Amino acid sequence: MALKFSVVVLTAALSAAAIHPAVATTWAVDRDQSQLGFEVKQGDALQKGIFGAWDATIDFDPDHPETAKISATVQPASASTGNQQFDGTLPGKDWFDVTAFPEAVFKSDGATLVEGNSYRASGTLTVKGLSHPVDLDFTLEIVGDIAKAKGMAIVNRLDYQIGTAMGPETVGNAVTVTLDLTATR
Repeated sequence: MALKFSVVVLTAALSAAAIHPAVATTWAVDRDQSQLGFEVKQGDALQKGIFGAWDATIDFDPDHPETAKISATVQPASASTGNQQFDGTLPGKDWFDVTAFPEAVFKSDGATLVEGNSYRASGTLTVKGLSHPVDLDFTLEIVGDIAKAKGMAIVNRLDYQIGTAMGPETVGNAVTVTLDLTATR
């Protein structure tokens, strides 16, 4: 799809950028101090887990969240709940199908300030080759050169054909992806 801009709109946009340049800050995630997890209802209980192998690239300026570029790559094979039965099914074809789809990817260009230190990054999550829009809501605390972000995104596992043989009474359809990140600039 091609976007056409008039010369006037393009000139105004370039002028505004020259007057108020926004440069995002690149943050390096401290993996030892960070965790990417998930929660899903299993029967009457809440099953919690973590992803052991993932990487994130974050360019974010809280004064100009619209310039943010956030991406994360997760290896679903690293999912672990501590429940051997549950963990044994996750890599399989009906769940993450890690042989055919070794990575899941979240990408967002831009974020919005919700209020105070709360932000929303609207992006796209691709799992098992299927892409859907996802909102990542997070809070951000920056002290000096250290940032701490806590957030969550809620996805429907069936949108990504994960565990389609399981009804919602066995495993809930809504999966909450959680993040607790520490990063430095």
